[in-house]
This record gives sequence, C-alpha cells and structure tokens, in this order.
Amino acid sequence: MELTASAQWINATFETFDQSITSAVHALHTAAGGFFTPFFELISFFGKGGICLILLSLCLMFLKPTRRFGTAMLLGLAIGAIITNLGLKIFIARPRPYADQNSMFHDLWLTVGQNVESDKSFPSGHTTAAFASMTPVFIMGKPKYKIAALCFAVLMGIARIYLVVHFPSDVLAGMIVGIFAGCVAVLIAAKLPRRWYQWDALPKGKHAKN
Repeated sequence: MELTASAQWINATFETFDQSITSAVHALHTAAGGFFTPFFELISFFGKGGICLILLSLCLMFLKPTRRFGTAMLLGLAIGAIITNLGLKIFIARPRPYADQNSMFHDLWLTVGQNVESDKSFPSGHTTAAFASMTPVFIMGKPKYKIAALCFAVLMGIARIYLVVHFPSDVLAGMIVGIFAGCVAVLIAAKLPRRWYQWDALPKGKHAKN
C-alpha cells in the first residue's frame, strides 16, 4: 500500500524512537514469558471505541457530586475523537506497525497475541481517549484520584505499544491530543451555567418522601 507523504515523514522521523521504545516495552514480554499480555489486553479493552470511558463519564454525570468530572470527561472524549478519529487518522492514514511483514514490529506482534485493529495507526485512539477522559480527573480530582487517572492513562499507552498495535510515536501523539482535549473540556465545563450542575436525577416527589 502506498503511504501518504505525512505517514512517510512520520515513519522516517520517528524510526529510531519507535524501534527503541517498542523493543524496551517488549522486553516485559520476554522477561515475564507473556505474563503481562492478559493484563495489557484488559487495559486495552477499556479503551476500545471509548465505550467504557463514555459509560463511566455518563454515570459520573448522573450523580450530582461527580457531575463536573463526568461532564468534562465526556467533553474531552468528544473533542479527542473529533481530532483523532475524524481528522488525523484519516488525513495521515499511517498503517499499523504489524502491516509490514518484513519489519521487527510484525515479528514482535506475532509473539503477543496478534491483535488486529481495523483503522489507521496515527494517533492512537485508545491513548487519546484515555488522556482526554483522565486529564479532567487529574486537574479537578483529589490526589488519590489524580494518581489513579494518571496510571490508567499511562498504562493504556504502554498497552498499545506492548501489543504492537501502535508505534510509540502514535501513542505520543495520542497523549498530546488527549491532554489538549481534556484541558479544553475542563475550560468548557467551567463555563457551563450553574443550573447544569444542579439538576437532580430523582423526581421531586422522591425527595418529598425522604
């Protein structure tokens, strides 16, 4: 398949970076004999299509104490998806690492489960979604939530590299887009009218009985 000019430039510019980071992450598989594979597949599952993260943000929006988090998370996911899935992926059209059967990436991919993805590689949509949804939690949340949010987002990026479904440069771009989307979402959420955060999911009659 003929590469776009953008994909060719990214491949050439980040060739050493992609090979070095992928080899380092894949050392986890070699050292542990595949022990981490199910774990990273589970982490990756939580980012597939953003469905789990969307459901989480909707649940948080439903509850008044966490409505600001949920609103910012959902906005971040939407902004990140527009930039990544409806913009950069289509324009750049970079093939997946395992697409080149003569590359080291294909060989590594064969050893970690041969997970197949249908869309293009750059940027990582999973990583974009993870950082877009977790950045608002990191900015607005309590310290214990900040750490959990950061760990989840970072693990998502590592998982995509470990499974060889993304180049490290795809993940790096996904981080940048996700953080940007999350920050914009926090700013938008702060501008929403106060009544948005004060509506109650329970009928008024329900309160009257309590």
